[in-house]
Amino acid sequence: MAALKFAGLDDTDSEDELPPGWEERNTKDGWVYYANHEEMKTQWEHPKTGKRRRVAGDLPYGWEQETDDKGQVFYVDHINKRTTYFDPRLAFTVEDVEEQPSIKQRYDGNTSALEILQGRDLSGKVAVITGANSGIGFETARTFALHGAHVILACRNNIRATEAAKSILGEWHKAKVEAMTLDLASLHSVKEFTEAFKGRNLPLHILICNAAVFAQPYKLTEDGLESTFQICHLGHFYLVQGLQEVLRRSVPARVIVVSSESHRYTDLVDSSGKMDLALLSPSKKEYWSILAYNRAKLCNILFSNELHRRLSPHGITSNAVHPGNMMYTSLHRSWWLMTLLFTFARPFTKSLLHSVCQGGVGGRGGGKPWRAQL
Repeated sequence: MAALKFAGLDDTDSEDELPPGWEERNTKDGWVYYANHEEMKTQWEHPKTGKRRRVAGDLPYGWEQETDDKGQVFYVDHINKRTTYFDPRLAFTVEDVEEQPSIKQRYDGNTSALEILQGRDLSGKVAVITGANSGIGFETARTFALHGAHVILACRNNIRATEAAKSILGEWHKAKVEAMTLDLASLHSVKEFTEAFKGRNLPLHILICNAAVFAQPYKLTEDGLESTFQICHLGHFYLVQGLQEVLRRSVPARVIVVSSESHRYTDLVDSSGKMDLALLSPSKKEYWSILAYNRAKLCNILFSNELHRRLSPHGITSNAVHPGNMMYTSLHRSWWLMTLLFTFARPFTKSLLHSVCQGGVGGRGGGKPWRAQL
């Protein structure tokens, strides 16, 4: 049952349920048709909605299509060790429309992270996610792993990251998930991580720059830079630079930079459009934690856009994503008021996942930060 849940096969939609006596089938090229056994006829339109549908993309993770001696197609579920003549993709068909439906039409505030990847087979894909031991990073790592991806939790606290990996393995023992140490407050640690990763000769298809701190008291890193700026932005910049060679070898590849709507509220750019770079790593006297965070988030977007401009011709796209104005993360740990607010917030992992995998965004990158329309 767990594997079916990962594949999205246990979800039902009352609007799409067939009347008694009807059966859903599909052609070899993916079009869905409906058989009415009482009247002994078939039709292309759904008997309730009147709309045509087709199967969505690849088979779910763990499934394989084969043909028997009579030339009839059947499906093998390697996870549950069973075979069936029922195409599992029929559990999540999509409507046939002339234009790509908008994100707002396809997903809403009730959409779960697993539903975003419904039917996706990520086996063979390698993803690195920073700050993945909790919150949005963990939910993203969990969802990727449960859909077959090899996921690396790149975290400062290796003990917590290892515990997070074990939690995912507890849901599915065949998940490929592991922890590696990465402290963005140390450029030396970032370099050690990139060298260790490259030494494993793995591809890198998805790099998610998610880790961040918020409302921190003033503190300098070992590199002599204000910690919010280095952890939220500069450390990720250095990480991407160090892994760029691997990304180029792994195309098509994607970099996702988790930003925030708060990037709009910053004093980094003056009225003439000039940027005061001295504000990026201010003195203690000039430091205000919220502004420091906002500045770093603006840097995230500028970096993502420029990265996309430079690397998209080489098959690497970059998107800046903000997961919503209220999200479940551990960013609030430095401020009791944010702890109170975040206690009642719900996860917005769907924005990040959609930007990685869905055709709604496709191969596009750059531009303003994207989130699901709620």
